[in-house]
Amino acid sequence: MRTGAKAVLCLALAGMAALAVFGVTNIYRALDTGGGGGDEVKTGPPSAAEVRETARGFLAAWAAGRPAAAARLTDYAAEAQPVLGAYFNRAKVRKVALEPGAAKGATVPFSVTARVVAGGHARTWTYDSRLTVVRGRTTGRPLVDWDPSVVHPALAGDRRLVTREGESPRAVAVGADGGTLSGEDYPSLAPVLAQLRERYAGKLGGRPGIEVLVEDSGGGVVRSLLDVSRGRPAKLPTTLDAGVQEAAEQAVREHPRASVVAVRPSTGEILAIANAQDDGEFNSALQGATAPGSTFKIITAAALLAGGVTPETPVSCPRTYAHDQGMTFTNAEGGANEDATFAEDFAQSCNTAFVSLSDELADDELAGTARRWFGLGEDDWHTGVTTFDGSVPAGEGDEKSAAIIGQGRVQMNPLNMASVAATVASGGFRQPVLLPRSFHDGELATAEPLPAPVAADLRRMMELTATHGTAAGLGLGAGAGAKTGSAEVDGQELPDSWFTAYRGDVAAAAVVPAGGHGNEAAGPVVRQVLAAG
Repeated sequence: MRTGAKAVLCLALAGMAALAVFGVTNIYRALDTGGGGGDEVKTGPPSAAEVRETARGFLAAWAAGRPAAAARLTDYAAEAQPVLGAYFNRAKVRKVALEPGAAKGATVPFSVTARVVAGGHARTWTYDSRLTVVRGRTTGRPLVDWDPSVVHPALAGDRRLVTREGESPRAVAVGADGGTLSGEDYPSLAPVLAQLRERYAGKLGGRPGIEVLVEDSGGGVVRSLLDVSRGRPAKLPTTLDAGVQEAAEQAVREHPRASVVAVRPSTGEILAIANAQDDGEFNSALQGATAPGSTFKIITAAALLAGGVTPETPVSCPRTYAHDQGMTFTNAEGGANEDATFAEDFAQSCNTAFVSLSDELADDELAGTARRWFGLGEDDWHTGVTTFDGSVPAGEGDEKSAAIIGQGRVQMNPLNMASVAATVASGGFRQPVLLPRSFHDGELATAEPLPAPVAADLRRMMELTATHGTAAGLGLGAGAGAKTGSAEVDGQELPDSWFTAYRGDVAAAAVVPAGGHGNEAAGPVVRQVLAAG
């Protein structure tokens, strides 16, 4: 492989000297006739000189705004000419400079600097492309192997370039403080903001900008390549808090696959969403569906408190517990306390104590409690983006016992469990939202307020957990309430780490898959988010 000499071609449509045009024409004629080499048809790969001269001729004709001449230097002129022609008449390129790089065999990379002029606006457009020189099968001439991607790498098949107004105004997302939010600054928000823009662009006003677009054969937009003018961007108001979001982004980076969500208990406004792992369009924090472990005991406790159990009710915490001919349940850390109260069982997350109360609950009571007071399991949340709204199936026997401690078929995600903590903190469910209520397409989900005595007892037990229970070592601060969770997953050596808590007017929940106990991995994530709120 030989490297061709580097040349800079900067040939514009307007104001070209006659000598330059004459030179381009002569290059074409020389290539067209094979350089006067007679009637013999050449075979074999093109030489370095042929690659160099063919690339030079093609780029010169293109830069001179002569699509027909450039097309004749390809092996498929009939397809090349309309694409090259559209570059000037549809994409509105007024002049273009092409700079070839060092050839690699028969392939020549080149850079493009184009001036796009449309609607009284002008913009310089730069990108890289490449061409490959082959020998014509019938003529033996060296020719550019035609593919639309030569003109721009985004072109393929029957796609064409066009410069025109975009289909909708550009939407700029803003946080609760009015500051701009972007996926570049907050990577976890990139898919969330994209979905919000797609859903609500029509409600935002603004004026479309002029863009260089890739269109398919039907005129549909495949991709935007360049903003020639930005128009008047529309503002997309969100409930997100930049400070809390930054803390959430930093917190999940400490644990692969971690997810966290923060909400405001008094309003249901979502303050932050963060995922350590980019799963494309799937958002684990909002769409995940896994067992929440003992964080679900908040809902179980609500059902038991409503049924007559009190925080002072003696409920023994044995090391193991099993119903007749049923599964044997153990405590996550193997502890036992024969003289425990229900509040202490909650604070120390005693599985066996909770399972021993299984007969106090009807088979559908957990599902009913989750739905009636916590707004879960109805698939009716209208947050502004796609979410999974929790699932608590009715069950009996061992299935009900497993559900009592957040195992079995119970499924939640950080958004759901942040909402659970928020419901306890405020005394009633407020459906989480990402946008002002006027933007939402349907009625927001509702639930009955927690009975005041139940809410007060739950807050008391969650605050005991934060000060003297399994979350005591985290230092969540005065007035905080918390619940830890460890969810066993088949085939996983360590359980998923779960944690949910509130302090002041902020509630948050996190999960760290295979992170161990709730206070070990998910707890520090939530603590960092609460501190920012």
